[in-house]
Amino acid sequence: MATYAYASKTDLKEEIHKRYLLLDGEYNDIDDSQKDIRLPEVDRTPAEIIAYQLGWLNLVMSWDKNEKEGEVVQMPSPDYKWNQLGELYQSFYKNYSDCTLTELRHLFRDLEKKWLDWIDNLSDDELYTQGVHKWTGDNPNWPMIRWIHINSVAPFTSFRAKIRKWKKNHAKVNLLP
Repeated sequence: MATYAYASKTDLKEEIHKRYLLLDGEYNDIDDSQKDIRLPEVDRTPAEIIAYQLGWLNLVMSWDKNEKEGEVVQMPSPDYKWNQLGELYQSFYKNYSDCTLTELRHLFRDLEKKWLDWIDNLSDDELYTQGVHKWTGDNPNWPMIRWIHINSVAPFTSFRAKIRKWKKNHAKVNLLP
């Protein structure tokens, strides 16, 4: 069984929320003043991790909204192609660069709720049947539920490991004489 094969919408939403809470909880002891500290051992700053998530969650929901409004969905976005993901990520970081870590966490909390509400309004057919929405493509291995998984559960999990590594290495740097 694939990692994104959830038995129900409820199981999917519970897993997303669980992973969100674990990731967000890692930020409890990171001060706003530390949001942009880059360490060689981790490829993103604490703020960039959240900005990445804000960018992707909004982007995925925009694909669905745009298609429902009759628009042709340009993926990943009208301004970037799939071979320009680095530039896309930079745009996410820039969009949220003026936010404090506290503000980013509030935005993330609100967006996670919006993400779960969006999922709530999807039918099982939309979630599990490939091709119901054009933006999901025509690969039978990529139903909408997989797109949802790889843009929430999977990065929430991997970014939790990254932020833990960041905190561990940041603590080491601060202990050096």
